[in-house]
Amino acid sequence: MEYRGNIASPGIAFGKSFVFKPYIPRAEQRSLAPEEVEQELEMLACACSKAREELSAIIGRLSIAEPDQADIFAAHQSILDDVELLEEIRQDITVNLHCAAWATRKVYHEFSALLQEVDDPHLSERASDMEDVCNRILRCADGVAEVTLSSLPEPCVVVAVELFPSDTVLMDASKILGLITEQGGITSHTAIIARAYGIPTLLGVKQATQLLPTGTGLVLDALEGKVITDADDTTMEHYTALREYELQKREIAATYLEKPAFTRDGVRIDVEANLGSAAPSALAAADYTDGVGLFRTEFLYMEASQLPDEQIQYQAYRAVLEAFENRPVVLRTLDIGGDKTLSYKTLPREENPFLGKRAIRLCLDEPDLFRTQLRAALRASACGNLWLMFPMISGLDELRAAKQAVMEAKAELDREGLPYDPEIKLGVMIEIPSAALIADLLAKEVDFASIGTNDLIQYLTAADRLNSEVSQYYQTFHPAVFRLIQTVADAFRSGGKDLCVCGELGGNPAGAAALIGLGLRRLSMSPSSVAEIKHLIANLALTEAEEAGRKVLTMSTASEIEAYLKLFVSEKIKAEQKV
Repeated sequence: MEYRGNIASPGIAFGKSFVFKPYIPRAEQRSLAPEEVEQELEMLACACSKAREELSAIIGRLSIAEPDQADIFAAHQSILDDVELLEEIRQDITVNLHCAAWATRKVYHEFSALLQEVDDPHLSERASDMEDVCNRILRCADGVAEVTLSSLPEPCVVVAVELFPSDTVLMDASKILGLITEQGGITSHTAIIARAYGIPTLLGVKQATQLLPTGTGLVLDALEGKVITDADDTTMEHYTALREYELQKREIAATYLEKPAFTRDGVRIDVEANLGSAAPSALAAADYTDGVGLFRTEFLYMEASQLPDEQIQYQAYRAVLEAFENRPVVLRTLDIGGDKTLSYKTLPREENPFLGKRAIRLCLDEPDLFRTQLRAALRASACGNLWLMFPMISGLDELRAAKQAVMEAKAELDREGLPYDPEIKLGVMIEIPSAALIADLLAKEVDFASIGTNDLIQYLTAADRLNSEVSQYYQTFHPAVFRLIQTVADAFRSGGKDLCVCGELGGNPAGAAALIGLGLRRLSMSPSSVAEIKHLIANLALTEAEEAGRKVLTMSTASEIEAYLKLFVSEKIKAEQKV
């Protein structure tokens, strides 16, 4: 039998399944008598105190050996200590007379639901953090010890409905051959941790815990996105050889991580990082990338209990600039609104949020909100090489309005005698087809642009990239994608302006090969993709990439293009391994 899933961490694994069932606390609705309120409040305080002790112990164990994982639990500690969350729970207990367990579950679920509506997967996946913290509080209230993956009896492929950070961070990686879950996204902490350990992982395998009971022999193919049971000898021989090949390829790719990226014929390609926070784990990318091609500022707003002020933003931006020294840091102004909600600010609820008032549209409509961010960014520009980019630009009118807002913010700082870089570069995110089609006009008015392929593909194919019901129509390798990218690349090259790709396509080896062939010399991606892309670049001659780019532009379907590019990339990597 064969079952499909979404690749979160690539690789091949085979072995027996182990269905992991962590303790799930129950929270039943129960009304309190007035005299029970104080007892419930005390129970809540004790459970939170115990949860805080557990988190502190985990952070202490991880802070030196696994700082990235420690940051995850530091974030959990911040959620646990969030004053607004705790006050809402107490209010539900004292005013609505709900028991502590029900009030805790109710409030956390409401905040989690807000995050799940966000269209930025890096933020929406944080809903699982909320659930994890909630479960920890309720488990502590029940007096039950934590169950983890730290003591598995033998190596196995772990199968679960969902794995929270607390389930995976303390796992014995030497005993885990692979991970399969029914839920979770490719930017979830489970995926991040799996990639960090190099564990092949598939998410979204429907009914996996029922279909793959403990002891099931299986092959986990996290290259094609499938699980195979009852594999015959021929199949096993194929996957054994494929696994050895993939392990060899990974070892070779790692040797390229800290090297500058040059093609085989000596052309420099800048490989930059997409960052979603200013945490130390994120800033570690400064050790092996050429800058930040996309710095998402939404985390400052989504993780706060009120609008972050100018000083908070300035400090975060400055931290990134100082870490990357004189390398460019492209700061995307606030990309929120529509389906990206904030718990502390009323935003319009819209029938079609992807086409609604969001990003630059919201900022121009709320000048005080925009002004605060622009002032913080401009002040930070005095500390490094900051480039300012406006998202969701559809035409020249909003671009000119945004540039005018920057001029006004500069004038304010001049009057106050505050330093900033007067030559700061201004750019646009090209993610709407109308912007791509007037790329020649935009290139005359900006210093640079970045192509956001995630949303560009969504708008080109009229397929919501977060809607699994239309996932077959969201085609990363659709011919229109490459034709439109070629149009933009030609326009910016003619205008002598910088152009980068900061969507997921740039971190995909097949996509990166085509992009280089179409004229792109800057690619920005998740830090976890950097080594693989640098490895590809080193084995790719520019003339070969250009030939591949021309070939792609003649093809008719997404499947044809994807198959061609995957074979093209595979041949380049295999050629090195045969040497």
